[in-house]
Amino acid sequence: MALISTKTILTSLSLFHVTLAFFFFTNPNTIADQILVFVLGEAMGMPETPAFSTPSPPTAFLSIVLLFIGLSDLLTLSMPEEVWLMHHWAPQAPLRAFIFFVATVYTYFTNPAAPSREGVRMSHLKAPYVGAHYGTAGGGEALRNRLFFTFAFVEFLAWFWVWVTIKEDAGKFVSKKRRRSSAAGSKAWSQTQ
Repeated sequence: MALISTKTILTSLSLFHVTLAFFFFTNPNTIADQILVFVLGEAMGMPETPAFSTPSPPTAFLSIVLLFIGLSDLLTLSMPEEVWLMHHWAPQAPLRAFIFFVATVYTYFTNPAAPSREGVRMSHLKAPYVGAHYGTAGGGEALRNRLFFTFAFVEFLAWFWVWVTIKEDAGKFVSKKRRRSSAAGSKAWSQTQ
């Protein structure tokens, strides 16, 4: 039995995206200074990035994308339960979990202080000083920071949780639908007799 329903988790995740969109648009430094970002970044040896100190065109673009994702995910929950539970989120949740898992692993293993470069596996990593130029080269280098790592890791955990909960809720939905159809079938059979 799931402690929290799929609809509640998806609503919370959608509102989380809308909230992030607001902060990325108004003050991205609020997100970059969160204790979870700091703790995960230090624990994994991720460098800080100065790119989120003030609002910029990339953070504004990111906020619009997050707002669109959050609102469209909320809109799917207004459809009938069979549509969003069985047909929309059942394939979406594992796909999103996989994408964010790959992003988390990529960010961790390609950062400047990755354990394979230290020589000692799984030792305490020290976040390197990378200077103000870090992350400005573009491409994958721009993703190797503690804010993106934390976002990808939290999204992976959330979507994995949604995926596991959807499996359970879908099973309950199918059994409830079968009970209703068998009850309706036996009622129709008894009326024909």
